[in-house]
Amino acid sequence: MASDGLVERVRQVYSYVLEESFEPIREPGRIVRVLRERYRLLVDERVVSLVVAAFLAGRPVLFEGPPGTGKTEIGEALLSLWAGKPAFVIPCSENYNEYRVIGDFHPLMAMRHGFSEESFIPRPLLAALVLDAGVLVDEIRRSSEEFQNLLLDVIDKRRIIVPELRTVVRARGEGFQVVFTSNPEDYGQGELSDAFLRRVVRVVFDYPSPEVEVEIVKLRYDVDVPIDDWLVARMAEVAGLLRGRATYKPGPSDTVMWARIAGRLAKLRGHSRVDVRDVVDAASIVLYKRVGEEELVDEAVSRVFGQV
Repeated sequence: MASDGLVERVRQVYSYVLEESFEPIREPGRIVRVLRERYRLLVDERVVSLVVAAFLAGRPVLFEGPPGTGKTEIGEALLSLWAGKPAFVIPCSENYNEYRVIGDFHPLMAMRHGFSEESFIPRPLLAALVLDAGVLVDEIRRSSEEFQNLLLDVIDKRRIIVPELRTVVRARGEGFQVVFTSNPEDYGQGELSDAFLRRVVRVVFDYPSPEVEVEIVKLRYDVDVPIDDWLVARMAEVAGLLRGRATYKPGPSDTVMWARIAGRLAKLRGHSRVDVRDVVDAASIVLYKRVGEEELVDEAVSRVFGQV
């Protein structure tokens, strides 16, 4: 088992997790309400129920879908509510290894104290086990197969061995859960192995319907200049057109950003409400993503809003 010294080291380094703890929330209906009220996230109760069921079965969850559909934010919020404390986030890249997520030794401290608890720097995965917190592993496809196997071993056995310290750290409760995110259509990334897919519960994310997208924008709009529902509906229509034609497919997060910037632009211009010109002008800095696709964006905006 983990020594008291290692536990105390983790508590010192990640004290903010304990300071921000609260009563866990694990009933799907209540989670949906808190996601909306506290995090301003609109999540279907069916998705929440599936995730809760997976957690109860001790299975990690894979959120898979296009970018901008809320995978990371929703995953982090669900993990936090489940554990009653902030979730740890591990953003993957091909050079991630056990030292980046479990821990390593500070060179100067190791020279002074040797490979001991005093010189050991705990990393998020180890800290989550000790503190009984959740872990969001973002963009798992960008990591190596060796790293994926390391994570699976930890999740399956709910323990981490630190050989240099001659200690085993085990999960202390049900709060330690893992959510992976992945965009299978992204370029320059690897495939997930059958061994990985056998161990996870896969939840598919997709672009919302126009009606739901309008609700998402209204929920996340944070400017004190009002924007009319019909304008938001037309913005969602533009986003839908681009998803079918452009290389860069704007997600709901892009539509939210578009509305927020249009609102701030309207405020700078002294408008009492967001108007079409504010929305059209904001589109040029939010939706222009790929060089050579500006005309596609202009065409979609003109088709929906007309010539302004």
